[in-house]
Amino acid sequence: MDPRSPNESKTELSTFMQPEHANLQGNVHGGWIMKLVDEAGALAAMRHCRRPCVTVAIDSMTFHAPVLVGDLIVLESSITYVGRTSIETMVTVYTEKILTGQRTLTNTAFVVYVALDDQRQPTAVAPLLLESELEKRRFEQGRARQQERLARARRDQES
Repeated sequence: MDPRSPNESKTELSTFMQPEHANLQGNVHGGWIMKLVDEAGALAAMRHCRRPCVTVAIDSMTFHAPVLVGDLIVLESSITYVGRTSIETMVTVYTEKILTGQRTLTNTAFVVYVALDDQRQPTAVAPLLLESELEKRRFEQGRARQQERLARARRDQES
């Protein structure tokens, strides 16, 4: 399998937040944002490996600012780490005021997916082609997160 650059699978989604996405105060539900984060991350993962992918873990999800009804929500996802069958994506979420173009960072998340073969079993994925210092740093940080996830899973199995 030929290595692929994170730029080849980078994905951007945007959608307008409506009243059905929010509570009575006009704040968009965190669960709705998490759903969109999962979709954006999965698209980047599938673009990388050209295979179906399933969510394995949301490693972290940080809420920096609220998303309100009437905001355009913009989700940017990119591959930060790949293992043998797993793919980690970083998803960054912004709100954009449509009339001014002003963007505000609202969320960041790391989501892990596993690529599936035709029998819905884990399958190998293409390595990540690291071209910049930022990509290399993100890959090493992703490797550390993956090692921590595996150690946590081992601890959970033992208890």
